[in-house]
Amino acid sequence: MSELFAAAPDRSVNPVGLLGRAGPLSLLLGSFVLMAGGLSIPDLRAGAWAGAVLAVVLVVLAGRYRVGWLRLLPGLIAFASVTWSNWYLASPRDLEAAVLTGVRVAYFVVPGVVFAAFIDPSALGDQLGQRLRIPARPVLATVAGLQRLDTLADDWRTLARSRRARGLGPTRSPVSQARHYASMTFALLVQALRQAEQMSLAMEARGYGLLARPGHRRTWALPAPWLPADSVLIVLCVALSVLPWALHLAP
Repeated sequence: MSELFAAAPDRSVNPVGLLGRAGPLSLLLGSFVLMAGGLSIPDLRAGAWAGAVLAVVLVVLAGRYRVGWLRLLPGLIAFASVTWSNWYLASPRDLEAAVLTGVRVAYFVVPGVVFAAFIDPSALGDQLGQRLRIPARPVLATVAGLQRLDTLADDWRTLARSRRARGLGPTRSPVSQARHYASMTFALLVQALRQAEQMSLAMEARGYGLLARPGHRRTWALPAPWLPADSVLIVLCVALSVLPWALHLAP
């Protein structure tokens, strides 16, 4: 569970691969480019070969950082559910067409999950505010929410330790395990809502509410440049998005 909410790699201490050097905007834009390419995969053969190339490229781009399998679980679930539903509900049932639909979805969902692991909330806020000129108030709210998401793993571990100390840990029974995780999830939700209220009050006390008034503008402490790594990532994503069609047209 903690791997699912793991924080983004620390670029200042241990920059990892091209994804660790790219900015949040290029990571988001690359995800949308791959989505356009994935939804237009022409056939299963081209999709399978392009998916294999994409997997190798993702491993190279991630460098020394290893994305936890729990982060990839949504992509695997998306592939399995889309494939099964397109096969089961089709008339007549066509397994190849169903798998092709699942491959199209997985082609952009899995890279999107990997890219999201490298998005730093503070850097994203800097680029949204400085490069896209989005108003400061929604930018700061987004950054605050993403930063709280990064702390969910620590909150989960704290709740688990406190429950074990009180003798409320689960047994080996599947029913006990299910009840344990359900109660843990509910407790984590309640704690997140309380912390969100505290953060809202703290931000208002520090004058963030003034950003909604005319004449008040937000200044940014750090620059948000577009780096060469960002351009390289976009070029790679464009190449990967057209790769299925290149394989399809190849003799």
